[in-house]
Amino acid sequence: MEVISKNQEIQLKLLQDKKISLYIKREDLLHPFISGNKYRKLKYNLIEAKTKNIKSILTYGGAYSNHIAATAYAGKENNIQTIGIIRGEELAHKWQENPTLRFAASNGMQFKFVSREVYRNKLSDLTLQNLKNEFGQFYDLPEGGTNELAIKGCEEILNNDKNFDIICTAVGTGGTIAGIINSTIENQKVIGFPALKGDFLKKDICKFTDKYNWSLNTDYNFGGYGKVSEELIKFINDFKFQTEIPLDPIYTGKMMYGILDLVKKGYFKPGTKILVIHTGGLQGISGMNTILKKKNLPLLLL
Repeated sequence: MEVISKNQEIQLKLLQDKKISLYIKREDLLHPFISGNKYRKLKYNLIEAKTKNIKSILTYGGAYSNHIAATAYAGKENNIQTIGIIRGEELAHKWQENPTLRFAASNGMQFKFVSREVYRNKLSDLTLQNLKNEFGQFYDLPEGGTNELAIKGCEEILNNDKNFDIICTAVGTGGTIAGIINSTIENQKVIGFPALKGDFLKKDICKFTDKYNWSLNTDYNFGGYGKVSEELIKFINDFKFQTEIPLDPIYTGKMMYGILDLVKKGYFKPGTKILVIHTGGLQGISGMNTILKKKNLPLLLL
């Protein structure tokens, strides 16, 4: 059965003043624990694993990875063993302090903590063979869940959304935006807001789409993946207070900050209709608050 998320209109004085219509597609509400783009990316990969009668899924991620948390729960829900290759061997003896990893473990995920050097080489034939020797047969799911089947799932995000001029989404590994681009119609444009620094994502996205109606705005990563500021925290908390919509600090918070900043600067012409994809990731708020507390910084509202 096809799953459709609702579009929620955002009412802010700035948008009214600039004559911009902005809606958020609430993909974060698709599932309590496998929300947003992770639900879309996992859908056809889970079907493929079951079709091939593979009993284990092995995947990769960092300490606060939304993908790791979602895969663990999806594995439990589908009676499939999950294995997480986690970046950072220093976490091996203190993962219980991490809310994301605690959640994944509570849902049956087995961890293997590796050094950053080993993690960088995770795609090598030698690394893959070593993992097969250790864990036996498994369904190999890339970091972030991005592969052809994930793109197929993300192509289902847009549904009866032909009346929007601009589609905006946060970008991690590039799979979600590629699926969205593939589903756009003529005259629609897609703007991606990368959470990472660097220009490598364009090449990755082009592997999964042959359309050219998209661009990446790299001005709002706040210093790179996982980096936040007091200004961003205040923005996310204010946005939730005004709209009752929570945003995460890694992806959707930075994206929404960027969109509204562009609106303020007059980037979009009056009358533009914008659809923003809420890709979920809210489980990461608890982990970020742990970090913020240690730094004696303001906390994000839960």
